[in-house]
Amino acid sequence: MKDEVVQAVTTEDAAQALRSSRRSAASGRINLFGLDREQLRAVFADMGEKPYRADQIMQWIYRRGVDSFDAMSNVSKDLRTRMQERFEIRHPELLAEQLSQDGTRKWVLKLDGGNAIETVFIPEGDFESRLERVAPQRFKPSVSDESDASSAAESGTTRSAVSDKSDKRYRGTLCISSQVGCAMDCSFCSTAQQGLNRNLTTAEVIAQVWFAAKTLGGDFQNERVISNVVFMGMGEPLANYGQVMPAIGILQDDFGFGLSKRRVTVSTSGLVPFMDRLRADCDTALAVSLHAPNDELRNRLVPINRKYPIAELMAACRRYTAGKERKMHIVYEYVMLDGVNDAPEHARQLAKLLAGMPAKVNLIPFNPFPEAQYKRSKPEAIKRFADILREKHIMTTTRRTRGDDIDAACGQLVGRVQSKQKQRLRDVGVRVEAAVPPGGR
Repeated sequence: MKDEVVQAVTTEDAAQALRSSRRSAASGRINLFGLDREQLRAVFADMGEKPYRADQIMQWIYRRGVDSFDAMSNVSKDLRTRMQERFEIRHPELLAEQLSQDGTRKWVLKLDGGNAIETVFIPEGDFESRLERVAPQRFKPSVSDESDASSAAESGTTRSAVSDKSDKRYRGTLCISSQVGCAMDCSFCSTAQQGLNRNLTTAEVIAQVWFAAKTLGGDFQNERVISNVVFMGMGEPLANYGQVMPAIGILQDDFGFGLSKRRVTVSTSGLVPFMDRLRADCDTALAVSLHAPNDELRNRLVPINRKYPIAELMAACRRYTAGKERKMHIVYEYVMLDGVNDAPEHARQLAKLLAGMPAKVNLIPFNPFPEAQYKRSKPEAIKRFADILREKHIMTTTRRTRGDDIDAACGQLVGRVQSKQKQRLRDVGVRVEAAVPPGGR
């Protein structure tokens, strides 16, 4: 049965690649958001251009926020014309936006085919001061002309990744989606109620980050407005492995967004075979949606546990951190559900489960949504749970509730927007029916 799950995801990777190629064929051009540096170099080589062109174009897109080839002033007019014939820099359309009093911003973005996803920005610290400092420098590239880019590429040197020495009191986290909907069917998740529609392409994943950076201001070279990117939005990232991996590469590329490995986090509900693949392919931060300390409870909350029970999941987590050159803690996400998984005994079971492992527990107060069957744990229950874990020497944090005055639950806003769109279509259909005279068809 477990092999069937792996096979299903692998087959979906292949199907997604086929769908992506069809969309490119339909538009006649390739969306550059979907190409990492090696792929872009190969495309330029096919055009008879030198490899440094890829570095140069990536800097225009990800450092200056350019989405027009005409704006690339240090690229020859002939090459710009040829690029316009073959490529596009296309980002999703904004359908809805919500701004919380605490600074959290949630966007609903429209994709090809009419699907929609959510992207959320969560600032901590003095966001306005950070924005005032960095906005005048937004998207400033480190290589400004062809000769500099050429010499950097030919010498084998690149700009170092963005410094992490900026104001430690500020943190700007962008939570991005990897799928339209989700098939994991977690009982406490708003997105799960929608089911899985399709995987996102690499271009659709990266376009979320570009859109947010462009909308918020600032740049990725000096002091960043977006300091961290987490795959914790709609979907299971490891179930879209073939599209998410190139996106991680662009996020961490010196000529892309330049984020360090510890500032890009992939969250999974526990697809064990793909956790092992991720360890082999990419040294990035990992978060595990655990939510229960025993199989009986986790089977109910996170159904994928029936395929990959806790013992197998923990073994995969140990493999993921084993032999790392740098110390790496896996973050275990634990949503706090009133009267379900928040008892002192659950905390003791969790502490025993994680004993001796490089672990950090993130307790998440439940964000209610209209169809939810659960309630948020009481503050005193959350504190008691955290105290027990800390007494057992488990590093523990409690996530601050954010966006309580907006549709905070993952997938909640996009579900409401799409429901309104469907209702408008139904209303139009009713009006059309009423306007057609008897026998008019």
